[in-house]
Amino acid sequence: MIRCMCVVQAGQTPDKSQAALTEKLNTFSEKAFGQPASVHWTAVPAASGFTAAKPSTSSIVSFTAEQPVAQETRVSLLQDLCDLWTGETGCSINEIVAVINDPQPQ
Repeated sequence: MIRCMCVVQAGQTPDKSQAALTEKLNTFSEKAFGQPASVHWTAVPAASGFTAAKPSTSSIVSFTAEQPVAQETRVSLLQDLCDLWTGETGCSINEIVAVINDPQPQ
């Protein structure tokens, strides 16, 4: 399984949206990496995340690949991931931080 971490602001993704996002992230992972995702959600407590001195509306979505990813492939995957997230949540591209990590050296 491919590890996926999603960090969102508390109350930002209702259970219904979170379930739909988990499904879509799993489909993305299978297409991108040939394996399903193990999606872990972390909610930043209210009044704990800020951007420009206002409560943050940003999310972080991070995948860790099992093999190094070529830069050209990474760019394409990040675009797909951002499109998936913004399409499901309605947030702007400025409210998503998408990451595709290479595996950590052993």
